[in-house]
Amino acid sequence: MEMERVSKWVCIIVIIFMSMKAFLEIQATGSDDASVPDITLVQSAVPSGAVCLDGSAPAYQFGKGRGKGSKNWLVHLEGGQWCETKEKCTKRATTNVGSSHFMEKMGFSGILSNSRADNPSFYNWNRVYVRYCDGACFTGNVKKVIQVKDHPHVKKLHFRGARVFDAVMDHLLAQGMANASNALLSGCSAGGLAAILHCDKFRALFLPSTRVKCLSDAGYFLHMKDAAGGYQFAKTFLRLANLHKSAKNLPVSCTSKMKPPGLVRVYFNIELMCYASFISSN
Repeated sequence: MEMERVSKWVCIIVIIFMSMKAFLEIQATGSDDASVPDITLVQSAVPSGAVCLDGSAPAYQFGKGRGKGSKNWLVHLEGGQWCETKEKCTKRATTNVGSSHFMEKMGFSGILSNSRADNPSFYNWNRVYVRYCDGACFTGNVKKVIQVKDHPHVKKLHFRGARVFDAVMDHLLAQGMANASNALLSGCSAGGLAAILHCDKFRALFLPSTRVKCLSDAGYFLHMKDAAGGYQFAKTFLRLANLHKSAKNLPVSCTSKMKPPGLVRVYFNIELMCYASFISSN
């Protein structure tokens, strides 16, 4: 009898402990939803050719805002280097940064976290993680589909990053982003460079009354000699712009200031112009 009474108290104590633990976790995150946001495939983008390198649909993950943050939107562009040659893009097309077929759900942390303690400024905003699958900072727009030979899985390449950006933004606007009070475009590394290059375009999506800002995390690449004494980044960006035909999709506010007008030799030149404008406006 005594053992039965002790067992009941142990069960009660365990239940109370687990309940308190769950309550504290909810308080820490500011939400009772600890799940990783699902991947949304923008299938409606495919007919217009807004596709990843392998022709698959573009994708994003979404964490819904709540309370006072429900009308605010944070759109974060995923990073992940570049592919500046056909060979590198072919390899990339069989990975999570070249095809939505290989993407896995990414946990939201840092600026995307729903924890008030970890992310006090944006924890209750609508948070979007735009997946990177074009290999050129969402700037390519080559109409022709590139044929690939002698590869077991990849038969075609699509350089359509600019279309992907536009298609995903259109999808988000239809989901309520058009009515945003505040909107922030951010990105890290290659995504940070993309945030600079697409800042003007992002601003143009909203009403004048919407407060719009852009944030680039580690997205500015200095034009200086590397450890080997060369300019590898400059060569990479030049090949990238040529392969993906990126020049025509770079912001006119930057290219118009270059000499001769509109000439884009390497990303460093365009980025320097954009970065100066980016800093002055943000």
